[in-house]
Amino acid sequence: MSRIEKRMAGMGLVLNPPKAPVANYLGTKRTGNLLFVSGRVSEKRGQVGTDVSLEEARLAARDTMLDLLSIIKADIGDLDDIISIIKLQGFVNADSSFNALPQVIDGASELLIALYGEAGRHARTATGAAELPYGATIQLDMVVEATD
Repeated sequence: MSRIEKRMAGMGLVLNPPKAPVANYLGTKRTGNLLFVSGRVSEKRGQVGTDVSLEEARLAARDTMLDLLSIIKADIGDLDDIISIIKLQGFVNADSSFNALPQVIDGASELLIALYGEAGRHARTATGAAELPYGATIQLDMVVEATD
């Protein structure tokens, strides 16, 4: 078990097997040491501010990040091979009156920092959306730097 997966286990978290892409795209695409991870939507459905609370949305963001890490592990073999988290992009299916989008995506960011320390700190975008694929609450994608 990798160092990162041991940290996850200590937090009571596990990686599920990655799900296959639902359309014609790759889970990740590598160029040099950069790994671009395709968007993944949360299992949680509904709109934050009407159907979903802030705390439920934060947990959905965390769980969606676990799905991204599962995809990365399947593609590169070991989460310890991640050198740095470069960028996280988060979309929140939110009611027009809900504006705490950064706090929702913190659910994913805080997990990365807990797992990777300073290497987990990243540039980030948190954007509200009127609709996400399949009615999902959260959609995340990211860029990471990995060893050769």
